[in-house]
Amino acid sequence: MPDEIINRVAKSKLQTIDLEEFYPQGKRTILDIKNWLFEEFILKEIAFREHLKNHDWTQYENSFVALTCSSDAIIPSWAYMLITTYLTPFAKKIVVGNLKDLETSIFYDIIQSFPLETYTNKPVIIKGCSSKPIPETAYIQLIEKLQPVAKSIMFGEACSTVPLFKK
Repeated sequence: MPDEIINRVAKSKLQTIDLEEFYPQGKRTILDIKNWLFEEFILKEIAFREHLKNHDWTQYENSFVALTCSSDAIIPSWAYMLITTYLTPFAKKIVVGNLKDLETSIFYDIIQSFPLETYTNKPVIIKGCSSKPIPETAYIQLIEKLQPVAKSIMFGEACSTVPLFKK
């Protein structure tokens, strides 16, 4: 068949990485501790521990949690550490910060455990369009991880890529 359409992209050695495929399922939650403080500003240890003891921690089952304090209170490190001891049996991931910090930390773990064998000496396309909140930092971390092993790295879709790196 001389007029047969051949999908050259499918037959090429191009490897496509879509970080959206690695997006872990689970609720993302901010746990704001300001209401556990005296006048939303002062941490009184006994009262704080009482709040922790009486809080329903099961609501964080299989969740990703960002610990924060939205008031201008100065929170000692041990307070977040103590909260973490209550969250650990339920939450998948816990960070101090906002939801952006949480997503960045989640993807840091994903990128660190990213398998490189499939991409060794091959051209790689990192897919850019995503309907999920992939942090920009994840793309940077992925480049750092891939650059030593990939033949080339591009960004975008197979039909229109931006070249980023070539050995």
